[in-house]
Amino acid sequence: MQTKLSQCIRRGLFACVTVVALCAGTAQAQPYPNKPIRIIVPYAAGGFSDISTRSLAEVMGRSLGQPLVIESRPGGGGRIGAEAITKVAPDGYTLLMTTNGTHTYMAVTEKNLSYDPIKDFTPISLVGSYGLQMVINPAVPAKTVAEFIAYAKANPGKLNYASSGLGSGIHFAGEVFKSMAGIDMVHVPYKGTGPGMLDVVAGVCQVIFDGAAKPFIDSGKVRFLGTTSAVRDPRFPNAPTIGEAAIPGYDLTYWLALFGPPGLPPEIQAKLHAAVKAALADESVKKRFNDMGIVPVGSTPEALVHEIRTETEKLRKVAAQIPGGIN
Repeated sequence: MQTKLSQCIRRGLFACVTVVALCAGTAQAQPYPNKPIRIIVPYAAGGFSDISTRSLAEVMGRSLGQPLVIESRPGGGGRIGAEAITKVAPDGYTLLMTTNGTHTYMAVTEKNLSYDPIKDFTPISLVGSYGLQMVINPAVPAKTVAEFIAYAKANPGKLNYASSGLGSGIHFAGEVFKSMAGIDMVHVPYKGTGPGMLDVVAGVCQVIFDGAAKPFIDSGKVRFLGTTSAVRDPRFPNAPTIGEAAIPGYDLTYWLALFGPPGLPPEIQAKLHAAVKAALADESVKKRFNDMGIVPVGSTPEALVHEIRTETEKLRKVAAQIPGGIN
C-alpha cells in the first residue's frame, strides 16, 4: 500500500515538475517584448531630452506592441542615469536615452568616469541631432556672424560669452568659435543656461550659444546669428549655420541616442533599432522633432559608435587648448 502511495506521489510530483517546466519554456519562448520597456533619461523630467524621448517612445511602443515607460533619473550631469544602465540585466527591458553629454563630453571632462562610453553600453541608434543657437545682445552692432567676428577683432577682450559651466557643451562651443575665428572673448560660466541667457538679454554678457533660445529670438530680446551644427535648424530654415556664414568646418552638434546595457542580444538590438527607424518615419514624430529643432537621424549601431569615437577625439583636442583646462 505504501509502495503504491509512494509511486502515486512520485508520479504526481513528476507531472507537476513537467507542467512547470513546460510553462517556463512557453514563457521563455514568447517573443520580445512581452512586457513594458523602461527607458531611463538621465536628465530632469520636463526637459529637452525627456520631452523628445516621450515623443519617440509613444510611437515605438505601438510598433513593438508594448508601452515604453520613461523614468527620469537626473544627477551628476547625466552620469547617474547613464551609469545605472550598465548594471541592469541585458534583456532589453531597460534602455537609456541620452545625449553626447554623457558619452563624449564626460569622457573628456571627467578624470575618473565610472563607465566606458563604448564598452559598457550596447548601441542601438543615434536618434537625432540638433545645434545650439548663437545669439547676441541687440546692442552689439552685428547682423551676421562675419560682422560679429569683425567687431570682436576690433574690440579684443571686451566681449563676454556666457556658458552653463566650465567644460559644458556651451563652453566648448564658445572656445571652438574663438579659436577658429581668431578672436578674444571672455568666458563667463553660470550654473545653467537660464541665468546666462538672462545676462545676455540684460547686456552683462554679449553672446551665448544656447539650445533653448527660440523664445528669446521670437520676442526680439536677442539677435540670432547662426546655428552651431553642420545643418540648419529646421525651425529657422533661412538662418545659416556658423560654418556656412563665416567659419567653414565649424560644427558643434548635439545628439540624442538610444543604448541598451552591455551584452544585449543582437536580435533584441536589431528589433529596437528597427522600431526607432519606424518611429522616426512617423509624421507626428517628425513634426514634434521639427518643433524642437531636432533633425531625425536613425543611424546604425556601428555609426553611433563611430560618432562617439570621432567626437571624443575632437573634444579632447579642443579641451587641450582651453586656458586653465576644464577638469
